[in-house]
Amino acid sequence: MATSIKLSKITKVDLRSCWQNEANDFTPWLASEENIALLADALGMNELEVRAQEEHVGPFRADILCVDPGTDKLVLIENQLEKTDHNHLGQIMTYAAGLDAVTIIWIAEHFTEEHRAAIDWLNRITDKEFNFFGVEIELIKIGDSPAAPMFNVIAKPNGWTKDVRSSQASSEGRSEGDVFKLAYWSDFIDYMNNNPSRLFRTPSASSDHWMNIAIGRGGFKICLLLNTREQKVTIQMYMYDDADKVYFDTLAGYREQAEAAIGETLDWRRLDGKKASSIDLYKKCNLNDPAERQAIFAWYKEYTEKFITFFKPIIKKL
Repeated sequence: MATSIKLSKITKVDLRSCWQNEANDFTPWLASEENIALLADALGMNELEVRAQEEHVGPFRADILCVDPGTDKLVLIENQLEKTDHNHLGQIMTYAAGLDAVTIIWIAEHFTEEHRAAIDWLNRITDKEFNFFGVEIELIKIGDSPAAPMFNVIAKPNGWTKDVRSSQASSEGRSEGDVFKLAYWSDFIDYMNNNPSRLFRTPSASSDHWMNIAIGRGGFKICLLLNTREQKVTIQMYMYDDADKVYFDTLAGYREQAEAAIGETLDWRRLDGKKASSIDLYKKCNLNDPAERQAIFAWYKEYTEKFITFFKPIIKKL
């Protein structure tokens, strides 16, 4: 006789039973490090760093102002604890019109079909520098458990379409070197899609000689570099707002521990007189040999994870 399995029932909880007021209750809750990480994960983003709540951005006011640490671009969040309305749609369109490249996240209890279509339209007509997300928030519980939040992404950028359109638009007059770099980073993204990391995500491919990886704090990023002239690749802890070298000197105090944890000798570049400083790891290779490419990508992944594992907890405390 089959064993009877008892299952609990999932029930929805009214949002206002948890957050009575958007500005006073929901916004501070969402802006906490733990909960903004939940949102970032639902969106497929590396991380979000909260800069301010109810912040004036030029002539505008954002419920939550964030920065994407990987790109240093603004991320603006608009909240609603009810069905979407035209007022909030007007606000996000105003942000898009008045600010440089941004990501705009519209969170509401429910999106009407018209507003969902509007987000899709905005993603369709803008280039890859702008990204619009529609997110429905709900609270659920199982049996007598506490309520748990769920972020359901119902509208998002069509990344593949935007990347293809951007590549096609900029292909005219592109140099042979740019074509090589775009293909190189596209292959690396394919590699990471087939061998995903628990610690980082890759951005879209470009024709730059670098790819930036977020490490969870503005002013810092990990840069993956390729140098076709010297036939080498680099993983770089890059501090781009460190004119006084406070950050570099603090990390340099961990030099022995860092090189022991990473298992390699690093190049500690203080770069006196410049705003930037970096900590580099190099690998010589033949970038023109397709047979070497998988090994290079595996090296990128392995040592990027080691950089993140060692440096991220220290950077978070600075």
